[in-house]
Amino acid sequence: MDRPGTTELPPALVSQAGLSRIVELDIEGMTCASCVTRVERKLGKIEGVHASVNLPLESARVEVPAGVSDQELLSTVAAAGYQARVKEVPIKHGPEVTGAEPGRTSQIHEASRRPSSVDALLPRLAVAAALTIPVVLISMIPSAQFMDWGWWVAALALPVVTWSAWPFHRAAAVNARHGGSTMDTLVSIGVAASYLYSLVQLIVDPRMTEHPGMEMTGTGGLYFETAVVVTTFLLLGRWLEARAKSRAGDALRALLDRGAKQATLLRAGVESVVPAEQLVPGDLFVVRPGETIATDGIVRDGASAVDTSIITGESLPAEVTEGSPVTGATVNTSGRLVVEATRVGSETTLAAMARLVSEAQTGKAPIARLADRISGVFVPIVLAIVVLTFITWQVLGGSLPSSFTAAVAVLVIACPCALGLATPVGLLAGSGRGSQLGILIRGAQVLEDTRAVDTIVLDKTGTVTSGRLALDAVDTFGASDLDLVRLAAAVEAGSEHPLAKAIVAAEAARVASGIGGTRGTHDGGGQPAVVGFQSAAGGGVEGTVVEVSGESREVLVGRTDWIVPRLAEDGMPDAAQLAMFAERESGGATAVWVAVDRRVAGMLSLRDTVKPGSAEGIARLKALGLRPVLLTGDNAAVAARVAAEVGIAAQDVHAGVRPEGKVAVVKRLQAGGARVAMAGDGVNDAPALAQADLGIAMGSGTDVAREAAELTVMGDDLRQVATAIELSRRTLSIIKANLFWAFAYNTIGIPIAALGLLNPMVAGAAMAASSVLVVTNSLRLTRFGR
Repeated sequence: MDRPGTTELPPALVSQAGLSRIVELDIEGMTCASCVTRVERKLGKIEGVHASVNLPLESARVEVPAGVSDQELLSTVAAAGYQARVKEVPIKHGPEVTGAEPGRTSQIHEASRRPSSVDALLPRLAVAAALTIPVVLISMIPSAQFMDWGWWVAALALPVVTWSAWPFHRAAAVNARHGGSTMDTLVSIGVAASYLYSLVQLIVDPRMTEHPGMEMTGTGGLYFETAVVVTTFLLLGRWLEARAKSRAGDALRALLDRGAKQATLLRAGVESVVPAEQLVPGDLFVVRPGETIATDGIVRDGASAVDTSIITGESLPAEVTEGSPVTGATVNTSGRLVVEATRVGSETTLAAMARLVSEAQTGKAPIARLADRISGVFVPIVLAIVVLTFITWQVLGGSLPSSFTAAVAVLVIACPCALGLATPVGLLAGSGRGSQLGILIRGAQVLEDTRAVDTIVLDKTGTVTSGRLALDAVDTFGASDLDLVRLAAAVEAGSEHPLAKAIVAAEAARVASGIGGTRGTHDGGGQPAVVGFQSAAGGGVEGTVVEVSGESREVLVGRTDWIVPRLAEDGMPDAAQLAMFAERESGGATAVWVAVDRRVAGMLSLRDTVKPGSAEGIARLKALGLRPVLLTGDNAAVAARVAAEVGIAAQDVHAGVRPEGKVAVVKRLQAGGARVAMAGDGVNDAPALAQADLGIAMGSGTDVAREAAELTVMGDDLRQVATAIELSRRTLSIIKANLFWAFAYNTIGIPIAALGLLNPMVAGAAMAASSVLVVTNSLRLTRFGR
């Protein structure tokens, strides 16, 4: 029985290994990396619980063992001083989740629309800015002063250091109540100390600002302007951060917004409009030109071109006909389609993309863990430095105002905002941009992996080549008046074999270009009639082709061992023709004989075509420092031809590899010291994808391949693989730059402030600027590839 407060867990979400599950939490009140560390530490004290907390998203991804309830997680976060609630989002853990409820995609969508702090911060910032200007002018410019101006400044500063600065004070108080300290502790102490110290000075000597331009007297000066300027700068930094975080998450929101809101359901020939989330597998729905396809499915009627750029990142539309799979959120551009729903709700490709992007943004790379560990001890050390600075200045004979100024400057300059934002905002922007380009980064660890890999193993069929045969050569033997392709296509039209489809497609292309289909055809362009059609599995086809003129020819198309017994004695291929046939096949083609009236008339050679972008993609991979290795189950001749065409060295070709042997090849490369990436698209690639240091699934492939990979490109072009690695490495580079500047800022700033060389107002401006610099640097990723 579940413990009280436990959310019922669907069986599909429970991992068989340890019966663990994934819970996502929304967490309110976190402001810096120290908050992140505290929440992770508190949750980690629950036996078996592992948490990864994301500051920009204000969320946590928690792996929870059986017996730990959601309420226990929420209570633990509350005990740390923050508010949490469970996200209503189904999260996969392990194999593809099945049996999920229809309509859950909308819950993912709603979860992505959590209100940001932009609107909440803006009024406080506006009040602070409006009051800070007169406070600074009166305090710093003698000509702007008047009788008892200090009291007026104190009154103007009061709303700023109380109401405007309340987010800092509240967070500091909550953390102090739980025995902790964060960046807000530093800000709150600095602002409060500046104001209270100044107010006490004014109370002790009420006449210290009696006259304009009057020299400060008594035990020290006034720092009202310091308190308000620091508050305003920090609020401005927070507001800019909040805006940037919102922008960085726009890619995920835009992705989800592309989903269809309604569907035209077709039942018993009657159409009705229903919410898209109400569709269930097996439903038929109509998609008219210009409409968004409501969910993943299979075309049952109609033909059209579908704009798949939202999923694949490719601009050219994909042609679909009866039996073609289609993806939800893509757009029907031309004909009317009737689609049978196969996946709905959280099972759709769009939902899976959103889930992977969200998981990637919540995850942490090892480099981020370093920042978290440092920030966990940073604030207590800073507070100690503040006390030491004040005492040192006093011991060395410094005045109380100078000691106070140095201590407050240390407090302000030390705030680790930039440190806390350096990694998660960079990852947020990078993975968001990736989703727009059809690239899904499964987790933060992938960024480290892409930097380390030096070898990329490429499965040939479906990755380097299209996996579809195409007519490569036509050889005619003494029958130049015969159109072999047209005659062969006429009889092959009745077959479903891939070779037959390739020949028919070649003739269709010739007709479309005005080359073929011009002699003896019905209706001025179609294939001639065929009677007596017969097909032999694995052998060939035969039939009688009847021209418009009434002339008929018996045509056979097939392999050598099938066709030779059916030929007339004087129609057999001679030695030269047999040698040519063998040469075509040894060159990597699949060849078939064409016989007319029981005599060999020629041969057709077909090949698996190399994808248009493969050579360029491999060149880009080489430029990234990767050694491409070709892996295929085809014979050595085919593999060598493909490798030569795309620029892979002959010694890096592994031919005749069975599916189970792909893992062995990857292991051998790893044993030789290589860090291996593997790109594939089929079920038989999944074990090798999982074995590789970095698995890259091509989006045209199977769900099993995508589940085994860390990186998924939704297109089927190797150029997109290169783009994915470039984006991952660029994201890691941005994060490293962020961390460098965050560390450098604190390392340089604290000693300068401790020496009394930094005014607290300047320190506040610099601290806010450092956070904005980190966020702005991360947002450069949103322009990647443009």
